[in-house]
Amino acid sequence: MAVLPVTTLATALLGLLLLALSFRVIAVRRAGQVSLGSGGNKLLEKRIRAHGNFCEYVPFCLILLGLLEAGAVLPTAALQGLAALLVLARLSHPAGIEGAGMGFRMFGMIGTFAVVIIASITLLLRAFGAV
Repeated sequence: MAVLPVTTLATALLGLLLLALSFRVIAVRRAGQVSLGSGGNKLLEKRIRAHGNFCEYVPFCLILLGLLEAGAVLPTAALQGLAALLVLARLSHPAGIEGAGMGFRMFGMIGTFAVVIIASITLLLRAFGAV
């Protein structure tokens, strides 16, 4: 079995962030006694979307990082940089959604997209023997 230390660390950190985002949704649900949906609560809507957006992008990003690492496609420092960018982007995005400023949300979106683009193109190049 391959040991993937960079992907493992990123996954562990992002797993904790997933729990934090989940607990934040639960806290507002309990306070507002909302079991499904948002009940029209704007804060709950924001937290649901921050959690949902995380769940939509992070698993795929981790698969991409794992494939890059398993295939030794990039130097370790480059892979660490992509993983760090992903973690920072995913921390920034929910902060921006909840009012820290659009810049935080934009960094979260652009950082996540950058990871997907760089990793995907690198893997395509590898698949065609160009890397």
